[in-house]
Amino acid sequence: MAPRDVKTKAVAAKNASVKGTHSRKGRQIRTTTTFHRPKTLRLARVPKYPRRSTPKRPQLDNFSVIKYPLTTETALKKIDGNNTIVFICDTRSNKPQIKAAVKAMYEIDCDRINTLVRPDGLKKAFVHLADNVDALEIANK
Repeated sequence: MAPRDVKTKAVAAKNASVKGTHSRKGRQIRTTTTFHRPKTLRLARVPKYPRRSTPKRPQLDNFSVIKYPLTTETALKKIDGNNTIVFICDTRSNKPQIKAAVKAMYEIDCDRINTLVRPDGLKKAFVHLADNVDALEIANK
């Protein structure tokens, strides 16, 4: 190495030690007036003990979804004429829950279900049975 190179290297090392090798970062240019907090690491909670002693049980089971079959004159006409059984159900239950409850309790397949809420606040479900099932036999059980 020539003495000139050594001298320039030494001067550069001296300037680097005085000034520092890391140059200062310039100020960030803000383009909007609102500050958005940066997304940081969010760890999942690791509780020391369960906050609830037992898990919640479902509020609606098969026996609380269907309250009772309706036995009015018009409901009995529907059993004969339309192959349909009419039930009074819980107002919070929906059509898939009613269908599952009918299948579990009566062991029958239903074609479709129509529901309405009566003026007295009870939910009425019209359960249309499949063609291979007779509604009169099920109603007599």
